[in-house]
Amino acid sequence: MVEDRKYFICPTCDLVFIHPSHLPSREEEFERYETHQNDPADIGYIMFLSQLIRPMLGFLSPGARGMDFGSGPVPAISHLLKEARYDVASYDIFYADDPEVLKRKYDFVTASEVAEHLHSAGETLDRIWSCINPGGIFGIMTGMRTRNIVFESWYYVRDPTHVIFFSPRTMEWLADHWKARIIYTKGNVTIYRKGVRPA
Repeated sequence: MVEDRKYFICPTCDLVFIHPSHLPSREEEFERYETHQNDPADIGYIMFLSQLIRPMLGFLSPGARGMDFGSGPVPAISHLLKEARYDVASYDIFYADDPEVLKRKYDFVTASEVAEHLHSAGETLDRIWSCINPGGIFGIMTGMRTRNIVFESWYYVRDPTHVIFFSPRTMEWLADHWKARIIYTKGNVTIYRKGVRPA
């Protein structure tokens, strides 16, 4: 229990998740997201996003087409990648809810600080994965629950819209689940490459 909220841990994948009765409503989520400052002109915010963007750029081929999942009110990642001459679509359930975006195929997908908000994480992450072309990459940035973190006092748990918490073991489980390869991992960032179908 943390602040009267109950959590569970999956013995298979090590994911920690909140009891369904404590999930925030969509109205509560939206109210919280409206307080976020995601200004692409903010140098500090850009440096934060660069933890994901810089390694992603090292794996992208010229002309690659991507999607930023959970782009927020201001699609800063899309803006940065477009500056680098990549075609990027934005999707966000609150700010850019276009179902057609999730029906397309992409060479890469980014998900920065969104995975921890997912109420149906398995279903949603699998849906995103299905949008990625063989050989494509998926970059996830989310607070990582490591051994040196005391969960009850971790700042990441204090956000009521953070409802699931990943660990390095969880990220490895996802790689096995997707039959993917982890091509980069550092801090809160994990980048996967989707397997190429045999000829």
